[in-house]
Amino acid sequence: MTTTVTVGDQVTEAWRGFAGTTWRDRIDVRDFIQANYTPYEGDASFLTGPTDRTRAVWGKVSSLFPEERRRGILDVDTATPSTITSHAPGYIDRDRELIVGLQTDAPLKRAIMPNGGLRMVENGLRAYGYEADPFVTRVFGTYRKTHNDGVFDAYTPEMRAARKAGVVTGLPDAYGRGRIIG
Repeated sequence: MTTTVTVGDQVTEAWRGFAGTTWRDRIDVRDFIQANYTPYEGDASFLTGPTDRTRAVWGKVSSLFPEERRRGILDVDTATPSTITSHAPGYIDRDRELIVGLQTDAPLKRAIMPNGGLRMVENGLRAYGYEADPFVTRVFGTYRKTHNDGVFDAYTPEMRAARKAGVVTGLPDAYGRGRIIG
C-alpha cells in the first residue's frame, strides 16, 4: 500500500525514507521505532553552554525563586480554570525570549485545575492563604462534574468502604495530586 500526500503541486509518498513494513499496514508504533531507530554512540562534544540571552532570561526568573520559596507560591490565578488557551501569553523577558508559552500570563504564577476536583483546588489554595473565586466554586460545585465526581459516582458502596478503610489504595481518584495549583 502506497500512501501519497499532496503538498502544493507535488505528490509525495508519505513514508519515503522510513524502513519497516508492518507499521505501514496497521498501527504499530513499536515496529516503526524498531525499524527506524539509530542509537547515538558519540560523545557530548556537540553540546554547547547557554547563550548570554538564555543567561539573562534565567537570571530574571531565578530572581523570583527566593520570594516563591518564602511564600510557598509567588502568585495564583484563583478565577481562571486552566486550559491550553485560558491565559494570555506569558513572558519572562519578552525582548529576549525566542519561545513563549508560560502556563499562565506571568512567571511562576500558578493556575487552578478544578476539572480534577474542586476540593483539591480549594484545599491547595487555602494552604497558601488564597480562596477560590466564588464563581469557580459555584460552577464546579454545582454545574460541572469534575473528574473526581465522575470516579466516585462509579464506585460501588463496597469500593467506597474499602477505600475509606484503607484496604484498597491507588484508585484513580485525586489524579491531580501534585498539580493542585500549578
